[in-house]
Amino acid sequence: MLMNDFYTIEYLQREPNSFSCKVAFNTHHDIFKGHFPGQPVVPGVCMMEMVKELLEQQTDKDLWLRNAGQVKFLQFVTPDVQPVVNVSWQEESKGYNVSASFKNDTSDLFKLSGKFEAK
Repeated sequence: MLMNDFYTIEYLQREPNSFSCKVAFNTHHDIFKGHFPGQPVVPGVCMMEMVKELLEQQTDKDLWLRNAGQVKFLQFVTPDVQPVVNVSWQEESKGYNVSASFKNDTSDLFKLSGKFEAK
């Protein structure tokens, strides 16, 4: 689990079937020592895991990513950035169709659409 170690939630605003939150990265986390030395970048797999963890927190279910129809890494996310994470979902019989994004003040950083299912 990356929450409260790799990143923390600065604020969270919940709506039915969606939420928006601002996150802050732990700039001293060991992940940044190897990805990449001298020029740390948030790994894409960590952004995907963050979406899963945040969705699990809001749905109170253990989930796994069944299908990623679209994953776009649009800009490097450095540890000093505090992106706003937006996640919306539609519940289905076997899980959730999810749309997620990371944004900074001026642009999109990451987008994901996919299906998460309960474990």
